[in-house]
Amino acid sequence: MKPMLLNFPQEFETERLLIRLPKPGDGKAVNGAIKESINELKAWMPFAHKEPTEEETEINIRNSYIKFLKREDLRLLAFLKETGEFVCSSGLHRIDWEVPKFEIGYWVDTRHRGKGYTTEVVEGITKFAFKELKARRLEIRCDSKNFKSRAIPERLGYILEGILRNDELSLDGKELTDTCVFSKISLD
Repeated sequence: MKPMLLNFPQEFETERLLIRLPKPGDGKAVNGAIKESINELKAWMPFAHKEPTEEETEINIRNSYIKFLKREDLRLLAFLKETGEFVCSSGLHRIDWEVPKFEIGYWVDTRHRGKGYTTEVVEGITKFAFKELKARRLEIRCDSKNFKSRAIPERLGYILEGILRNDELSLDGKELTDTCVFSKISLD
């Protein structure tokens, strides 16, 4: 199988959101969200330890666009259908096309936190992965202390398969952290 030849939608909708591949020009909106959310993100996301410039974010977006087209990584951005405002960055990562299996990652613009958007995004991506990509396994991994992130797979019926103890060095480099591994599998 040659993943580059796979055809599937580059966007889809949920009740309130348009979820699509990143496109050149999205850097400005994503950078604004990072700047607004930097204090919340830096505890969990390595990219948030240095506030990126708009140009750096645009380069990141364009690289994500290329990786999407090459089927190496499927980053997805979520926007409010009513206003077009950027809400959340998510996607399907650590892809193994042979299984196929994917890991879902996500972060939300702090201005939109607490409104259920991230859960809606992850639920939409879960359905998309099973239906369009014929996924056999989806994973969500997060720090065991990141309770807001853990709540999403729990809410969506993912199973906690285990906690990997002393799995990673904390982002500040001062301690070892534990990683929760949630999964959902296709029984087809």
